Amino acid sequence: MAEYKMTVKQQRFCDEYLISGNASDAARKAGYSEKTAAAMGAENLTKPALKAYIDQRLAAKHVDAIADADEVLRYLTSVVRGESRSHIVVVESIGDYMSEARDVEKAPAENERLKAAELLGRRYGLFRDKVDVSGVQPVLFAGEDDLSD
Repeated sequence: MAEYKMTVKQQRFCDEYLISGNASDAARKAGYSEKTAAAMGAENLTKPALKAYIDQRLAAKHVDAIADADEVLRYLTSVVRGESRSHIVVVESIGDYMSEARDVEKAPAENERLKAAELLGRRYGLFRDKVDVSGVQPVLFAGEDDLSD
């Protein structure tokens, strides 16, 4: 991460702003007075070093939070192969009209595997409803010889 020149209070402001998205609240939590929190929060957001730091942290958070295409394809492949696992709650009778809930790990159901296979097949163009015809074919008109130029 690039080096930014800021005070400890400004650093705290940036970190609090990243959590809440509220400049006034972040300024109060960073230690600015209640009286100046709104003005200092707004001012801090205009300072180039603080703005660059916040933008960089938001971009990093965005990259970590959003799955990329490779991750999606790996996940779909693991579902198709039955390698992924999910958890479901199962309620079982334990006798005397009593039941107990427990967490059970399960492999993907057949319909989930089929859907993942369909999505992967579409991605790789395995299912073609359209016929791709390309080439040059001469067009002949009936009675073409009888036409005048």
